[in-house]
Amino acid sequence: MSATIEVNKQSVRALLGSGGEKPFVIPEYQRPYAWTEEQIETLFEDLWEFSITSGGTQRTGTYFLGSVVSYENSNKEQEIIDGQQRITSLFLLLRAIYTKLTATKESERTAESKNFITRIAPAIWRTNKLTGAVDYSDILLTSRVVNNKGNEILRKILKTGYAEDGAEDNYSKNYKCFQELLDKYSLKDPLNIYQFIYALLEQAILLPITADNQDTALTIFSTLNDRGLPLSDADIFKARIYNQLDSEAKKEFIEVWKNLDEQATEVNESMQQLFYYNMFYYRALEKDTKSTTPGVRKYYSANNFERLSKPALLDTLSVILNLWNVVNKHKEIENESWSKNPKIRQSLDTLSSYPNEFWKYPVVIYYVCYHKKDDFEIKFGLFLNKLLRELLAKYLIMPAINAVKADIMKLNAAIIVSDMPIFEFKNTDAEQLKSYILNPNKKAVRMLLKILAYNSQDRLLPDGWEIEHIFPQKWQTNYFPNDSEETIKENIEHIGNKLPFEKKLNIVAGNGYFLKKKEEYNRSEITITRSMGASDIAEWGISSINNRDIEVTKNIISIFEKWNQDYLDNSTGKNKQEAPSKKDLAQIEEFKRKGWI
Repeated sequence: MSATIEVNKQSVRALLGSGGEKPFVIPEYQRPYAWTEEQIETLFEDLWEFSITSGGTQRTGTYFLGSVVSYENSNKEQEIIDGQQRITSLFLLLRAIYTKLTATKESERTAESKNFITRIAPAIWRTNKLTGAVDYSDILLTSRVVNNKGNEILRKILKTGYAEDGAEDNYSKNYKCFQELLDKYSLKDPLNIYQFIYALLEQAILLPITADNQDTALTIFSTLNDRGLPLSDADIFKARIYNQLDSEAKKEFIEVWKNLDEQATEVNESMQQLFYYNMFYYRALEKDTKSTTPGVRKYYSANNFERLSKPALLDTLSVILNLWNVVNKHKEIENESWSKNPKIRQSLDTLSSYPNEFWKYPVVIYYVCYHKKDDFEIKFGLFLNKLLRELLAKYLIMPAINAVKADIMKLNAAIIVSDMPIFEFKNTDAEQLKSYILNPNKKAVRMLLKILAYNSQDRLLPDGWEIEHIFPQKWQTNYFPNDSEETIKENIEHIGNKLPFEKKLNIVAGNGYFLKKKEEYNRSEITITRSMGASDIAEWGISSINNRDIEVTKNIISIFEKWNQDYLDNSTGKNKQEAPSKKDLAQIEEFKRKGWI
């Protein structure tokens, strides 16, 4: 069924007044009202300037306030997806005007005051259609933002016209700001105050975009909003979970969610991303190996959001977050010795340089499934090295973004079944790999250099390290008279000409002579770089690059072979009473044929 969208520009009075039939609600998943007094002043002053230059009763100009995206929910309410800041501010402004107009005795009110009082009331409250009587408790705007004390503050301000002295919430501060601005401009220019009110009600225009369902409204919002999606899918999930709980459980949920959200931000992740990682875990549990990836909201909203009802959901998100504390911030997790293991940390650090995120999904699934097992640390290390070898080997040969996607989805499902899962990646021949390691794709260089560096040291590479070209990318031909420019260009990007190097030392070393560079290499904390500084090599030219190409390629191949052998030994020997399966035997034979064993 195709989506239905209605777009029809309306005045402020007409749009807000439509709440008499279908009230406005700011749903649970929205974020709290955030406009500042500066934004309030800008809105007021812009409208005032418009009223005295282009608007008012003597002119026909219009002032565009922007769009409002909403949909009619099952309670016949206008659920605001985008525009809550403007809508809320306009309600506060109209309430401030109404309060000012009704501050005088009815017998002393001007004809203009009486007129605008009757026009404003139906834009804030439900009024009797026959008598015009106003029900000040039946407000046309309600905020239901989760765990937001401001919901009640907004209701009280709109009902009573009063904000507490000294209140620090945005509703109170902005309402008082509107009151002060009205007083200020009324004294300064009393003749134009009614022109201002008329322009606000009748000539300030909003563009309501009304969708027939939430999904369509959210899609419109994400299309219109050039800043991305400030209203994340996680906000919607939060509200869905919250609404399923009793009052006591709601308090606990909000506290847990808040802590997760704050911790995720600290490790450069987000609740949205945690749900995304969890989606791959759930898909693996469901044996879903399809290579197409559904949108996060579409995935969790299936069957009336039933996946959000899983009792261990937040616990799983917390476990996933632990992993990223180690990966992104190199923190240690209490009572989890693997998080202190230098080789595991190095493997995770190397995987983090993989050119896309596909490596993350099997790592998350493996950790969630097996982190409590006694032998987790050993098997996790073997698994990470195996994964690293398979991903890098395939990327070196086929550096396409989606080349490993199908393999990863199969691996995800296999992890659920076994802590030493079969990797169904196409095997790559050692001889075939050599040429790709020699002259690697640029995006694979950092991974290769990390593997080399970590083969010689336990500590992680320093933050901000750079790829150093031993033979400089910019050179003077008289430095290297025996090599042609064409030959130099051909070899300069070879792996044998590259080292990991601290940025500050790299800047000092610059494009100088090799002997000068060696002085800076000697100061490096990176073992393989410092070894280059301590070497007896006097000059560095094409022959030096070629010699190191051979050495580095041999080392990488040797490391790959060891990782494969270690994984294979553990996977086939995990139960000595049980013979290897036909699939295991076939993989062993394939390794032998390829020369890995």
